[in-house]
Amino acid sequence: MSRKQVFQFVELPRQMPQRIPLELRTNGDWGEMYGKFALPEAQHQAGRCLDCGNPYCSWKCPVHNAIPQWLQLVQENRLEEAAALCHTTNPLPEMCGRVCPQDRLCEGSCTLEDGFGAVTIGAVEKYIVDAALEKGWRPDLSEVVATGKRVAVIGAGPAGLACADVLARSGIQAVVFDRYEQIGGLMQFGIPSFKLEKSIIARRREVLEGMGVQFHLGVEVGRDIQIEELLGDYDAVFLGTGAYRYTDGGLPGQDLKGVLPALPFLVQNGRIVGGNDPWGRPIAGWEDTMQLPDMSGKRVVVLGGGDTGMDCVRSAIRLGAAKVTCAYRRDEANMPGSAREVANAREEGVRFLFNRQPLLIESDGDEQVVGVQVVETKLGEPDARGRRSAVPIEGSESLLEADIVIIAFGFSATVPEWLAAQGVQGSPNGRIVAGGDDRLPFQTTNPKLFAGGDAVRGADLVVTAVAEGRDAAGSIAQMLLS
Repeated sequence: MSRKQVFQFVELPRQMPQRIPLELRTNGDWGEMYGKFALPEAQHQAGRCLDCGNPYCSWKCPVHNAIPQWLQLVQENRLEEAAALCHTTNPLPEMCGRVCPQDRLCEGSCTLEDGFGAVTIGAVEKYIVDAALEKGWRPDLSEVVATGKRVAVIGAGPAGLACADVLARSGIQAVVFDRYEQIGGLMQFGIPSFKLEKSIIARRREVLEGMGVQFHLGVEVGRDIQIEELLGDYDAVFLGTGAYRYTDGGLPGQDLKGVLPALPFLVQNGRIVGGNDPWGRPIAGWEDTMQLPDMSGKRVVVLGGGDTGMDCVRSAIRLGAAKVTCAYRRDEANMPGSAREVANAREEGVRFLFNRQPLLIESDGDEQVVGVQVVETKLGEPDARGRRSAVPIEGSESLLEADIVIIAFGFSATVPEWLAAQGVQGSPNGRIVAGGDDRLPFQTTNPKLFAGGDAVRGADLVVTAVAEGRDAAGSIAQMLLS
């Protein structure tokens, strides 16, 4: 190996793909913020990998991608082999390359992150899959033998799609049912297109259909088809129903005009941006469709500091809001959202107010919001989850003026009513209980029903849902084929 290759991490700095100029992002452009590497850039960044022998990047990744190995294949321009290797661990690599918080996962664990800048793993992953698919590469199932087994997958989000992929590779027919009109779940409707272009999801549907996966969209289990029918017609059923229940902060005034829950706001706006009928289907976990207010020239306050909150503030900027503020009850170091997303939001003009806890939402006396009363906080003792609690400081109340308030306190799972009659156990927090005792991993208390993703663990990352859908398919195959 030449000196240039050995010290490439020094001589070539960390680089991300070129970004859409700031003036376009703040002027209504909904295209993906980051562009794509060409082969030379991908090879340069892949060549920075130290191949350190104990790949912390792979261990930190929830799907345990073979990252050093496919970085090496990129350097050698063995693109199809790299794409095939990506898919052995991750059925949705191009999605994760775009939406994973790499700064908290693989890149945050890269040996080079301490001083030299991590290898640009996510952007290279995106390059591998995009370039290979554009050149016509498709997963090779020529050696797969059909088993005659059939599995119904409820939910076309990341867990369901990952499960369907692995089932197809095992020779098991996967038939996916989803209440929405497009596949992807919250990747389609919740994550804004400036992070994940929706054509990417459409292309993944084409790939999966080419693998033999069937989709029945706009079909809601419990309404359009009953779980009893699926249990009777299929050898097993996978539940990837997600986490859509709105976390109610119990704030006085949250029912005022101009107060929006984050998920319905993102879903409806995503439908509009994507050219879909925003009123065609109620939002899961929400009773009605929601008319979006005009944000042009308005003051918008977003409550909550997670990735959903960052999606909301950045969407509000693109919708023409004059002033966008994110209020979070802890300090910046304790924000659950991606540091990269926070930096992007700040660059786009979002104002952050840390250590601010909302107390109530004030009105003008005519049911229209005029602001949020907040109190300053300091960090106290760790709570039940180990995070330091936010302790209000007496006498520090103030008003954040707002025309529109978006509540982004998070979302939780709930066990559908139609599952109760099937002997499926739920936990007090609304999650489906799966695995444990003498059951297979991800198998529920009904042996024909398996579950994974947000429905089991609560709202989490796309990549963790992918990992659980993938592994649940392994358990289903073990049950059906052993």
